[in-house]
Amino acid sequence: MRIAIAQCNPIIGAFDGNRRRILNAARQARDYGAELVLFPELAVCGYPPMDLLDQRTFVEANQKSVRMLQHELPADLAVVVGYVETNLAVSGKPLQNVAAVLHQGRVLHVQAKTLLPTYDVFDEARYFEPAAVRTPFELHGVRLGIAICEDIWWETPPAPGERYPIDPVKELLDAGAQLLLVPSASPFFTGKRTVREQLAERIAGIAGVPVVYSNMVGGNDSLIFDGNSFVVDAGGAVTARAPGFEEHVLVLDLTPGTPGTSGAPRAASARGELHPAVHPQVRRGAAPNPGEKYMEIEQALVLGIRDYLVKSGFKRVHLGLSGGLDSAVVAVLAVRALGRENVHAFLLPSQYSSPGSVGDAKQLCDALGIEYTTIAIGEIYHAFMRELEPVFAGREEDVAEENVQARVRGTLLMAYSNKFSSLVLATGNKSELATGYCTLYGDMAGALAVIGDLFKTEVYELAESFNSARAIIPQSTLTKAPSAELRPDQSDQDSLPPYDQLDAVLHCYIMENLTSTQIIERGFPPELVHRTLSLVARAEYKRRQTPPVLKVSPRAFGTGRRVPIARSIYEC
Repeated sequence: MRIAIAQCNPIIGAFDGNRRRILNAARQARDYGAELVLFPELAVCGYPPMDLLDQRTFVEANQKSVRMLQHELPADLAVVVGYVETNLAVSGKPLQNVAAVLHQGRVLHVQAKTLLPTYDVFDEARYFEPAAVRTPFELHGVRLGIAICEDIWWETPPAPGERYPIDPVKELLDAGAQLLLVPSASPFFTGKRTVREQLAERIAGIAGVPVVYSNMVGGNDSLIFDGNSFVVDAGGAVTARAPGFEEHVLVLDLTPGTPGTSGAPRAASARGELHPAVHPQVRRGAAPNPGEKYMEIEQALVLGIRDYLVKSGFKRVHLGLSGGLDSAVVAVLAVRALGRENVHAFLLPSQYSSPGSVGDAKQLCDALGIEYTTIAIGEIYHAFMRELEPVFAGREEDVAEENVQARVRGTLLMAYSNKFSSLVLATGNKSELATGYCTLYGDMAGALAVIGDLFKTEVYELAESFNSARAIIPQSTLTKAPSAELRPDQSDQDSLPPYDQLDAVLHCYIMENLTSTQIIERGFPPELVHRTLSLVARAEYKRRQTPPVLKVSPRAFGTGRRVPIARSIYEC
């Protein structure tokens, strides 16, 4: 059977546009001779639709699109497309996450999703009723089973050591499925591609049937979907992969397997020969090396920026450029996402800004070819302080005066945003967000936190990867001590532990969910651990007010990490 994978980039709620995407990809697949084309999960309405599902008109528009596709798609092509369907049972949630098989102007088969994730960024059980049954369908003499995204993760639920009560794949195989189709909306984080492929390899190797996996691509708010759709043959080997971070139609020939057979490699015809029109096979590794990791992160963040603007109806961005590392990295990413003509930089020096930092910022603007405006904030800051002088009388200068400077900058950037319909890109990193080393309504102001899911040490690595091909970011930006430059001779290390130590503790606490006791048992100094965790706890209220953070790690700040603000700062 010749099968196509169409990894597409839908816009949530853009039903006409999404339908056109589906039609165009389906026609391309038919031109390549495909007999079946597999689209990602919820391709009709976009993922995740969240509380839009509570609107009756949203659900009806998505159903209408499927009815239109039913009659507009090529009749000789079977199309597996994901959408939201009404639950016809007398009890349970009113909706289901389904994949329909459209063929010859009719709905040949509908399969609802069974395993509804509620961990990390997912909240599907809030909206959907799980499938009551799981059955294959037949096409051209082949029995095919549909397992929607989480349905293949039976052995890997959110809680370690547990399993879901139902194994959808086993039921499909028991019913005679000779090939598994997996429509998916699996968000990106570094290493996720390998995790997906290893899971599918294990299933195919044990069951003896091929697995065809179609993943969504594109950015939706904080989430980035990387595509990287793939095929695993009946012997458990990845034989083809679509490119990452772009829409693509992948076409190949597959010989169905026999459920329950051994995982031994099959003959060449069963391994999935690539059609000449598709992307060449990509080498599969156990895990991305550092170079590949930061190349993937760059691709993800560029796509995340671009789609955030395009899908929100904006074209331009601007940012404050301090001459420091973080804003430099964000500027590079913005230019690569939107083009230099759509990026504007503001240099906002104060009395504490060093000539070197201002020079580095100008040098970066020249290297990127972006326009910049310089507004010295000294007079504005002093005007604020004159008005505050009676209130602050008798008190020493401290962080309050420092934060006024940051808020002056935030106010100027937001004024430009309002006047020119340009979005502000926040430039804070994950280490700063974790510890609260950032100013509400100051450097946290903006529409999107581009590198808010990268620890400071990772920002350095990403910057080095930029410069490995061509020196873009000034070397002095990479080597000078990080500083907010809000008081004389200030350094980040005046307020924080050295970043290599800080990030190591933060990784244990945030990414691995270890307690202070467990982190100390790994050999970290107790004072460092307690200080770091206290900073994290005290900054929770700030993180609730940060712009959306582009997610590139398994655990980003945002909906994937939910911690009370008003709580005891205890030993945890």
